[in-house]
Formats: sequence, C-alpha cells, structure tokens
Amino acid sequence: MVISPSNYKNTFWQFNAHIQTIYPALMRRVEQLSCRYERINTPEHDFLEMDWYEQQSENLVILCHGLEGNSKRPYMLGMGNLFYINGFDILSWNYRGCGMEMNRTMQFYHSGAIEDLDFIISHALAKNRYHSITLIGFSLGGNLVLKYLGEKGKEIPHQITGAVALSVPLDLESSCYEIMKPHNFLYHYRFLRQLKEKVLKKSQTIPSILDHKPLVKIKTLYEFDNYYTAPIHGFIDAHDYYTKASSLSLLTTISKPTLIINAQNDTFLSDKCYPTEDLKNHSLVHLEIPQQGGHVGFYSDHHRGHYWSEIRTLEFIQKINGTDPIFE
Repeated sequence: MVISPSNYKNTFWQFNAHIQTIYPALMRRVEQLSCRYERINTPEHDFLEMDWYEQQSENLVILCHGLEGNSKRPYMLGMGNLFYINGFDILSWNYRGCGMEMNRTMQFYHSGAIEDLDFIISHALAKNRYHSITLIGFSLGGNLVLKYLGEKGKEIPHQITGAVALSVPLDLESSCYEIMKPHNFLYHYRFLRQLKEKVLKKSQTIPSILDHKPLVKIKTLYEFDNYYTAPIHGFIDAHDYYTKASSLSLLTTISKPTLIINAQNDTFLSDKCYPTEDLKNHSLVHLEIPQQGGHVGFYSDHHRGHYWSEIRTLEFIQKINGTDPIFE
C-alpha cells in the first residue's frame, strides 16, 4: 500500500535538501533523559553497548542508528524522548565500534548485520515483560530493520508488532553510487574519513590481522567496502555485499505492519529506493514519500521541538498497537 501524498511540509527557510539534511545533524540540541547503560557479551567474545530508558512499560521501542552514528545522535534522542513521554521503554543500541569503546574482534558492523539486531531483540525478550516491541531504524539502521523483518518473515517473534524505517537506502549499491556523486561530496568525504579512522584505530589493537596501509589508496566508499567491509564480513567483494545486504528484495516477505519514509529529495537515495510498483499490492508495508525532508531531516517548527518524522512514527506505531498518541 503506497501512502501518497505525505502531509509533511518543509519550512520556507529550509529550501533545499542539503539544508534539510545538515541543519538537524549539526544544529539540533536534544536533552538526554536519564538512562541506564548496559554492555552485553556476544557469543563470539565481543560485546554490544546500549542505553535503556525505562519506566516499567509493557511496550518497548528499539532504535537503530545510521552509518557512523551512535545512540547519542540527536535523531536517536529526539525519537526516544517522544516515545518515552508517551509511555514506552526505549532501547537505543550501538553497533560494534560505535559506542564508547572499540569492539574486540575483527568484525565491525555493516548494513546487513541482522545477527546483532536479533541478539539485541532476544536480550530484550529475555526480560519477559514486554507485550509489544517495535523497531525503528534510520538510514543504514532502516535497512537493517527491514532486512531483519524480511528474513524472519512469519517466524518473527510474536511480540514484535511492527516497524518504521526512515531515509532507507533500500538498494545499497545504487545508493552508494548516488552518495559518491559530486553534489554529495561533503557527506561522502565525512563518512569515508570516519570509516578510515575506525580501521586505523582497530589496526592498532590487532595489527597482525588488520592492515591499515591500503587506506591511503582508498578514495571512495565503494573502494572501502570492497577492500574492508566485504572481506571482513565474509562477502566476495563490494557488489556481493551490497546485493546480499540490501533489504529491497525482502520487502515482500515482511509479515508485520511496517512504514518506510523516504523523502523524494533525499540526495543519498537512488531511484530504486522508491519501490512503489513492488509495494502497491502489499497490505502490510507502507511507503510514504514526502516531496521534501532531506536525509534523516524532516524538521518541524510547530510540534514543541519534535520533528515531523517523530510524530509520524509515533502515530503509526500507536495505531498498530491500538492506542492513541499523547503528544507533548
């Protein structure tokens, strides 16, 4: 089912996609609520870090950040705050190497690493107090959420009631080429620099395994994924990684109510990230395409500090959970 048109309207001064993307990332200030930090060990002797915002609710939201993000990013805090004041517990987790400490093993994180998300969900379910768990993912995290739902299909835990994915590169390869275009130079440079720094830092802890010397020759994200991301995580090359990690081909097997919000002017996304034809007969996956919004943007100046994307996400999740939102 394709939802069109969207009711999102950008403010007059945010007149292009770059302003709509950059302003929330650099200028937004969100108060962080009191949280409980937890670090859990994984079966292969690594660990995952997370922040819990708990109020003994029976309903949990799990937040998944984007590329080189973390649990403290404004979009994570903003979404978490709105759900918290509406009665939800929040679990905001960090991918390997994105928390306070570099992870122990060779493995980093990648767009299709659903094993860690599955481990986080199992950890939450083990508390035996959540009647509903909903998943929210931003950009890379959105692809992660959709891939998890698609691969699990009807075997997904019954406590998971649905999901929302925002600004999602549904097709990773074409979106990688999109972000490497000249008009996205600043984003491309920033992501590549951060990823290189991460490899350099990890190579200092395991120099016998991870070679940092090729970093000087790598000029694009595609080259980085081809040399590091793909082989480290068991893929043949970047093309194999993008093909197997993309969520696009798995959307039709999703069995829980799911909302995908991709702005039409998102400069990170390729045309393949708007699969209106593929989803037109899907009764559970909703694709909403606002004309404006940028990448993980959707600024709004009339919701008491909450962004339109946060209000829209809450409305959707409250609807599938059968309750009404309490906006503050």
